[in-house]
Amino acid sequence: MTKQALVIGATGNVGRHVVSQLHHQGVPVRALSRGVRAADLPPGVEPFAADVTDAAALAAALHRVDRVFLVWRGRPVPVAEPVVAAIAGAATHLTLLSSAVVRDDGPQPDAIAELHAGLEGLVTATDLEWTFLRPAQFATNTLEWAAQLRLGDEVRGAYGDAPTTVVHERDIAAVAVQAMTGHHHGRRYVLTGPEIHTPAGLVAVIGEVLGRDLRWVEDSVEDERRRMLGWMPAAFVDVVLAGRARARQEGPLHTTTVQDVLGVPARTYREWVKDHAADLA
Repeated sequence: MTKQALVIGATGNVGRHVVSQLHHQGVPVRALSRGVRAADLPPGVEPFAADVTDAAALAAALHRVDRVFLVWRGRPVPVAEPVVAAIAGAATHLTLLSSAVVRDDGPQPDAIAELHAGLEGLVTATDLEWTFLRPAQFATNTLEWAAQLRLGDEVRGAYGDAPTTVVHERDIAAVAVQAMTGHHHGRRYVLTGPEIHTPAGLVAVIGEVLGRDLRWVEDSVEDERRRMLGWMPAAFVDVVLAGRARARQEGPLHTTTVQDVLGVPARTYREWVKDHAADLA
């Protein structure tokens, strides 16, 4: 009987594109996410509405599955142990969405790196074939500016001159699909966008695409931290802000991995804004 792919986190920013791209390639797909409905998915994709920690639901979703894409949403590493064990008992390959902050030499630099390194460690301790995707800043993180843009033509924030390379979620998904359908066992792919911007420069791109005269307004780190606490855990907020401060001194992480794996250029931030114009307007 034909084996299937299971996408865990199937309605998230990356997972939903993994589902659609696998389906487009003719791969039978199951989609596991809390609250997922058939109406949310391409025709023929099988929905599993459950939490990934529900052992019975996960076992059912893994039946006749040989490859898995996993997004882990910030819960402690020990909570993931039975999940990874269940995947290892059913599938042969796991593609894990990790983070570019993970270090392969020496101690992990912060809480985000510790979480993702711990997840990677769970996977490498099994007999699974695996591929780790380590994206840098997601372009979707800039959707946090949408609320400010609906109120006026200013975006306030800290470290507006810190260089960054934001990556389109469709490119992360495309690399994931390559990993799930090709031969990428044991690879740790660090993924960035193709361009180096600053937050102030990203706001300027949004303005150009939307036809608005937008301005970046430099704010205090304390005010930025308060804003970020509205959508991100405190420990992660401090890590992100420290990373921006470090980028001002060291420069941004920049790779050509997306193009190397896919054979086509990575999508620019301008392309991302065009894809999300309605979300930002």
